[in-house]
Amino acid sequence: MSGMGFMDKAKEMLGQHDDKVDQGLDKVGEKVTEKYGHGDQVDKGVDFLQERTGEGDTTAAPPAAPEGEQPPPPPA
Repeated sequence: MSGMGFMDKAKEMLGQHDDKVDQGLDKVGEKVTEKYGHGDQVDKGVDFLQERTGEGDTTAAPPAAPEGEQPPPPPA
């Protein structure tokens, strides 16, 4: 298997299991914070990674709609 084939397969798997990847990143971030502290920096790093895997951060709350408007539909 060539290097690009592996990377393509890895990207495909990340896209198919993005929710699990994001949950795993959250857990890793919690453990790193427990052991080393620096929670704000760890959170920023986790957010950065989650936005770059699959469809973005699947663990983030959807943005709030302005008063009187319907919230945007979830991504497909």
